Amino acid sequence: MTKLTDLTMAEARDGLAKGAFTAVELTSAHIKATEAQRHLNAFIVETPDLALDAAKASDARRQAGTAGSMDGLPIGIKDLFCTEGVQTTAASHILEGFKPPYESTVSGKLKAAGAVSLGKLNLDEFAMGSSNQTSYFGAVENPWKKTSAPKAKLVPGGSSGGSAAAVAARMVMAATGTDTGGSIRQPAAFCGITGIKPTYGRCSRFGIVAFASSLDQAGPMARTVRDCAIMLGAMAGHDPKDSTSVNMAVPDFEKALTGDIRGLKVGIPKEYRPDGLSDEVAKVWELGIEWIKAAGATPVEISLPHTKYALPTYYIIAPAECSSNLARYDGLRFGLRVPGKTLDEMYKNTRAAGFGAEVRRRILIGTYVLSAGYYDAYYAKAQKVRRLIAEDFRKAFESVDIILTPTAPSAAFGQGEGTDDPVTMWLNDVFTIPTSMAGLPGLSLPAGLSKDGLPLGLQLIGRPFDEETVFRVAGVMETAANFTAKPEGI
Repeated sequence: MTKLTDLTMAEARDGLAKGAFTAVELTSAHIKATEAQRHLNAFIVETPDLALDAAKASDARRQAGTAGSMDGLPIGIKDLFCTEGVQTTAASHILEGFKPPYESTVSGKLKAAGAVSLGKLNLDEFAMGSSNQTSYFGAVENPWKKTSAPKAKLVPGGSSGGSAAAVAARMVMAATGTDTGGSIRQPAAFCGITGIKPTYGRCSRFGIVAFASSLDQAGPMARTVRDCAIMLGAMAGHDPKDSTSVNMAVPDFEKALTGDIRGLKVGIPKEYRPDGLSDEVAKVWELGIEWIKAAGATPVEISLPHTKYALPTYYIIAPAECSSNLARYDGLRFGLRVPGKTLDEMYKNTRAAGFGAEVRRRILIGTYVLSAGYYDAYYAKAQKVRRLIAEDFRKAFESVDIILTPTAPSAAFGQGEGTDDPVTMWLNDVFTIPTSMAGLPGLSLPAGLSKDGLPLGLQLIGRPFDEETVFRVAGVMETAANFTAKPEGI
C-alpha cells in the first residue's frame, strides 16, 4: 500500500472522500515525517497541536457532508504570510516573536477550504535570496543529494526554499510560496517539484510581508501539476483589501488539464541561451521541445530582445521598493527594539541588529537609486525598460500561445557556494525575472535529472490570466517527463 505521505493531494482528496483514511491519520503521518526530517530546517515554527485540531474538525465536516475543496490536506505556509496568533517572522530577527492579530487573505482562503497547516516554513530573509541561506533561523537543506558527493549539503533554492524542501521531503503535501523574481519557480526546479507564480493580481497580497509590491505574488508549490491547480483554485480570487487584486472570476484550473495541446504554438526564445547555461539544462530544454511536438503542438522560435536587461532592471526596481517597504521596521510598533540614547540611535541600533547582510545590501541599493540626483538616472529608466520587457512578451504572444524555457541555468548547488559574490547568486533568477517584470504567469515542472542525480526544471510562461493554458501544457509535459524520482531515504 502507498504510504500516506507519498500520496499526491488529488489522491489524498479521493482517499478521504472514500473513507480509506481520516484527516487525522493523514495529518499524523505528515507530522511524523516533519519530525523525522527536522535536520533539513524547513520549518521555523511547527504547529502539530493546531494541525491535529484542524484535522479533527475536517473529519467532522466530512461526516456532515460540508467538506471544502482542500479539506483535511496537510500543507505548510511560507513564513511570509501573516497567520493570526502564530509567529510570523519573514525569517528575520527584526520580526522574531511577532504574532499577527490577523490572517493573510491567502492563508485564510486555504483555511476556509479546509487545508490543515502544519506550521510556518523557512525562507530567505524577507524573501531576499535565491538559496535560502539568508534566513536568520539558519539555512534550509535540499533533501536531494549529489550522487558524486552524497554528504555535501545542497541549497533548495530561494526564497521559498523551506516550502520546496518540505514538499519534496514529503513533510507536507503542498505549500504556499511567494515569487518576486523567481522565488517559487527556481526552488521548485532545484527540489524536483512543481510551482506556479500566477499572474500578478490573481492572488491577494493582503497579509503577506512586503518585499517589492509591484512584483510580489503568492502561488502554490506541490508535487504535481494537478495539485498546483487544486491549490491555486483555493488561493485565488478578488480581495477588496488589496488594490492590486484583480476582480475577475477564478476558473476551475483542474478542468484545464485536458491532455490535449494539439494546434498550440509554443514560443522558444532565442535569447534564453546565455553563457553559463549548463549542457544538461540545454538538453532537457530540447527534450521538452520534443515532448510538445509529439503531443501535436508546434515550436516557434521567438525573440525577446530586452531579456538581457531584465536582471539589472530588476535589481534597481526590487531594492527600491524594498527600501520603502522595510522603512516600517523601526523598533517602535512591533518586533525587535534595541535601545539607544536618542530616537535616531534606537532606529540605527534596531535595524543594524535586526536585518541580515543581504537585506541591508538591498535597502542600501534601493535608497541610493531613489535618492535625489539618481532617481531619473536609475529608477525612472528601469521602469521604462520594464515596460519594454513587457512589450516584448506582448508581441511574442501575438504569434504563440505559450513560451517554454529552462527554469534555472543549473541544478542545485552546494551550501556556501557563491555567497561571497552577490551578483553570481542573483544570476540564478536570469530565466524567471523577465516573467515577473511583465507580471505574467510562470510554472516550473521537473523534467529530468542531471548526471549527478539532481532535478532539472522547465518553465512555461503564459498570457496574462491564462493560467489554464499553462496548466494544460504543463499536464501534457508532466506525463511525457514521467518524473517519479524522489530524494533518497524519503
